[in-house]
Amino acid sequence: MTNLYFVRHAHSTYSPDELNRPLSEKGITDAITVTNLLKTKGIDIVVSSPYKRAIQTVEGLARYIDKEVEMIDGFKERTLTIAPAEDFTLAIKRVWEDSDFSWEGGESNTVAQKRGVDTTYNLLDKYKGKNIVIGTHGNIMVLIMNFFDKQYDFSFWQKLAMPDIYRLTFEGEILTNVERI
Repeated sequence: MTNLYFVRHAHSTYSPDELNRPLSEKGITDAITVTNLLKTKGIDIVVSSPYKRAIQTVEGLARYIDKEVEMIDGFKERTLTIAPAEDFTLAIKRVWEDSDFSWEGGESNTVAQKRGVDTTYNLLDKYKGKNIVIGTHGNIMVLIMNFFDKQYDFSFWQKLAMPDIYRLTFEGEILTNVERI
């Protein structure tokens, strides 16, 4: 069995700079909680989206197990639009209503999900039988989960906490269990 611990990043200070947006003070405190929740889980590897807020959420755990955080571009957040959306709620709802729809310069659910799932399969192959923490983002995380089980949808995404942790257990490439940590 391979366990993937998907960690939605902690609260961040808003900035249009997606790549370098840091955690807020609350987010930094919550990242310590993430480390404490996961340090007894026998984690072997820590990977992350290259976005600063995702890295900061899991880097304490990487230090705890004396490993570097491995950056994996495929776990970065889905690109919703090329420019900030005037109405984020409307914009995100629209892409979930039509999986092939995308805003200008953005990724449809279909495209983002394929990227995330391909990346997940690569991780399952590379680290078979390991316990892996993945620092990532809410939308791409739920799109990946949705591929394996349709109950993980827009309404599920709306209820996610920040941070939030889900352990997905795989036998080979087959999802056998999901548990919120």
